[in-house]
Amino acid sequence: MKNEWRKKEKKIYMPGNEPEVIEIPEYKFLTITGEGNPNSKFFPEFIKVLYSISYAIKMNLKKEGTFEGYMDYTVYPLEGVWDINKQAKKTFKGIIDKKDLIFKLMIRQPGFVDDEFVKKVIDQTQDKKPNELLESVKFESIKEGKCIQIMHLGSYDKENESFSLMEEFGKKESLFRVSKKHREIYLSDFRRVRTEKLKTVLRFKVKK
Repeated sequence: MKNEWRKKEKKIYMPGNEPEVIEIPEYKFLTITGEGNPNSKFFPEFIKVLYSISYAIKMNLKKEGTFEGYMDYTVYPLEGVWDINKQAKKTFKGIIDKKDLIFKLMIRQPGFVDDEFVKKVIDQTQDKKPNELLESVKFESIKEGKCIQIMHLGSYDKENESFSLMEEFGKKESLFRVSKKHREIYLSDFRRVRTEKLKTVLRFKVKK
């Protein structure tokens, strides 16, 4: 049996195009942080290093198969938590300059994977394909808790339209954003999919 997140975790990864409330439990992630415009040349390198480790973990697990609860799985999608730097927050007037963005990119890992195994795989990856960004990768447990999410269709530059819908929905439910920080889950490869066909889960934390 194989765990395919698109089929077995639809509630988490495949919401509809109307806002909804969801409780997100704690999951394990490979993460890497950075700052700057995601359209810059450096950005794909952050994505590349996360995927290289994620696939190496999957392949090594297949070879060893010694973890309690092990099950083959589809590698999870890329996610990103986005914010703006402190200076930008001081002068923010509703329009974000992409060079002021701060991001934490991540890919979820199976719950049965532990720190020791991940460290071993990162070390092996560094030996085979050295990359200075590997030193910045962390293995973290992250719990989002109560959130509002939606499936955003189309350009990343039009996400504000979806955020407005989400915030309006939240007010009706007496739920308000904890901060302007938000999460994006990329279900489409922007290099292969036309902009109008892109699918991105948008999510932010809320409280009463």
